[in-house]
Amino acid sequence: MDAVTFGVLGPVTAERGGDPLALKGPRHRAVLARLVLARRRTVPVARLVEDLWEAPPPRAVGAVRTFVGDLRRALEPDRAPRAPARLLVTEGPGYALRAAPGAVDAWRFETAVAEADRGPAARAPDRIRAALEEWRGPAYAEFGAARWARGERTRLTELRLRAVERRAELLVDLGRAAEAVPDLDAHLTGHPWREEAWRLLALALYRTGRQGDALAVLRRARARLAGHLGLDPGPRLRRLEAGILAQDPELDPPGAPADAAARLWASATEAYDRTVAAGAHARLESAVGLLRGLAVTGGDGLEAAREHRTTAIEAAEETGDAELTARVIGAYDVPANWTRGDDPEAARRIVEAAERTLAALPPDAAADAARCRLLATVALESRGVRSERGPRAAAEAERIARRLDDPALLAFALNGVFMQSCTRAGLAPRRDALGAELVALGTRNGLVNHTVLGHLVRLQARSALADLDAADEHAAAAERLAARHDRPLVAVFTDWYRALRLAVTGSPYGTAAAAYRSAAARLDGAGMPGLERGLLPLALLGLRLAHGRPADVDPGEDWGPYRPWAEPFAFLDDGRTAEARTALAALPQPPPDLLYEALCCAEAALALRLGDRPALERARERLQPAAGEIAGAGSGLLTFGPVDDWLAAIGRAPAP
Repeated sequence: MDAVTFGVLGPVTAERGGDPLALKGPRHRAVLARLVLARRRTVPVARLVEDLWEAPPPRAVGAVRTFVGDLRRALEPDRAPRAPARLLVTEGPGYALRAAPGAVDAWRFETAVAEADRGPAARAPDRIRAALEEWRGPAYAEFGAARWARGERTRLTELRLRAVERRAELLVDLGRAAEAVPDLDAHLTGHPWREEAWRLLALALYRTGRQGDALAVLRRARARLAGHLGLDPGPRLRRLEAGILAQDPELDPPGAPADAAARLWASATEAYDRTVAAGAHARLESAVGLLRGLAVTGGDGLEAAREHRTTAIEAAEETGDAELTARVIGAYDVPANWTRGDDPEAARRIVEAAERTLAALPPDAAADAARCRLLATVALESRGVRSERGPRAAAEAERIARRLDDPALLAFALNGVFMQSCTRAGLAPRRDALGAELVALGTRNGLVNHTVLGHLVRLQARSALADLDAADEHAAAAERLAARHDRPLVAVFTDWYRALRLAVTGSPYGTAAAAYRSAAARLDGAGMPGLERGLLPLALLGLRLAHGRPADVDPGEDWGPYRPWAEPFAFLDDGRTAEARTALAALPQPPPDLLYEALCCAEAALALRLGDRPALERARERLQPAAGEIAGAGSGLLTFGPVDDWLAAIGRAPAP
């Protein structure tokens, strides 16, 4: 017969082979719980009477004996009549429960936590996690008011809280900080006076590149400690805050910086296998946190982050928990400064999941932060798509973030606003203001990634506005931050900017073309197909047209999404004028991205060669708001020359 096991980490239970045993009434359970608490020692009948009743009835001793008899029949149903009990035994003046050492969940929990620190550190977090899974609720749950249970409940609860924090500490020390964040956040919701938990959460956030969130946690800790206990943060919290503000190298993750991407890759893969694929709902957020860190490494890391992100969202939706799904979707607040997505199909699926989750969230104010992140996600993932939803989602996310006065949330929302700021030509001043706010917000709150984003946005906007001195300053500032915080993708954009600068300042065609080709080489393996595909041939086309050279379009090149604007030039070069006219007439309005003005100029160049007055008027109407700007330079990557030159050429074109 299977051994009997007992549970006290939650409601008191007894099971055999996974099947619950009938324990009758509350006093039967109280006797069993009191004997478990005694840890195989004898509890005198007189003590049981005292613990079970505040005012014992006249026949209390007889009642206890009845309870014990009923429990014996439940625990050992096959015991022969008058045969001595083997589990709940009579001993001297009372009774003892001779449970095996591994038969009680509380005893197993204590043993596992103690053994975790004696074994290999790499395995300890999983050992502690398994031990914590023994808990089904408060210890001795139905006896919370009983004096005899009070001390043991307090002791076990403190052991559990320490175990949560010890596991988090091990994860942070092992370079798996992102995995610690969700559990610590939940831990602090119920126990806001735990200073060590606040410290670990802030450190874990800092080590996953979320400096602003780490500082926000420390501000929350100060407010909660003052509100609950009337205390200021202790010295360890104060030292951590000072270290984060100073970006103290001692706070960096363990291991050499050069190994960071490899460690993150390994951690993300392990977390994905362990949590997402296994459906571990409570830890889905930690996997997304790791993917978020992977994304800023570029290359394989960025591609893996995109791939696993949609899987994590699907797994979260399968739980049916809208708030969990909102956190999983919204946790991926990776800054983006290119207004065309790398994977349109994945972006569409993410937007659909975000919209479904928005509809499922409770309407109360408590869900506003989650709602804001979902709306910002819709705005970001709708980049380059002409619709009303993207701008509306961006505006609503910004309104919520400003009302909540959360710097990290506002930075995320402003990134969404930026992505929806290319709906027409001439919006570079607006983007410049957004970039300036991101730089100020990020610098003030330690949001390194969004500070870098702000500098890149201003680099783009000042380039469009022909203020190359200011663009130079923002390029240099972005590169300094990238070098300090290991953000390799920044160099992709600053290299392209320097090629653009040569083109804008009138360098010889060959010099600028060579710079473009050199910048394009850096895109190889960067993991950004939405940026890479067709960019070099488009840049060279703009350079040739700005220099008054023939378009010289090679239709065999990979023009990516820009083929509709390039192919008609090839038709003209082949003398296929009718096909060129048909293709020009079929051209859609350029997508709402940073190359809007550049593609309008390409269309104008075609219309000029074909003498197509309606197309010229359409191009003039679209370009007019950008008068005085450098066409295409708002991308920070390439140019088709001054917008005014194109407007003048359209104006000089003969009437039909």
